[in-house]
Amino acid sequence: MVDIEEKITYVTDDQNVSVSKFLSLVNAVWPGKYDDQFTNEALQKTVNITAWDHEKLVGCVRILTDGYFFGTITEILVRPDYQGRKIGKHLMELAWEQSPTSLFIGAQPGKEPFFEKLGYTKSIQSFQKKKERK
Repeated sequence: MVDIEEKITYVTDDQNVSVSKFLSLVNAVWPGKYDDQFTNEALQKTVNITAWDHEKLVGCVRILTDGYFFGTITEILVRPDYQGRKIGKHLMELAWEQSPTSLFIGAQPGKEPFFEKLGYTKSIQSFQKKKERK
């Protein structure tokens, strides 16, 4: 564990983050209906770096990597009422330190300045083809 801010505790490679706490964070950022089992399976496939305010999960960045060729940030989430406290910045710094590979990120429109301030540069163009979530 790394204690970077007064109240926020950061956990690298958090293999114990619960589905319910993770989905509470997800719903604070992207409200929707999410399946517990599929969420659990997804969390098991990524390196999860979490930010905690005591028992409350307030931020998370997930890295999907093959360990050699490729690593990508699947998402970075910070509860809206905790944004502006540099939690996202600390999560991204920890992600860079923990990743065994270079990192690629697909930024949502309007979020590019956040990544640019952290030293990320524009590279490949991103494309998507969406499926309905189960």
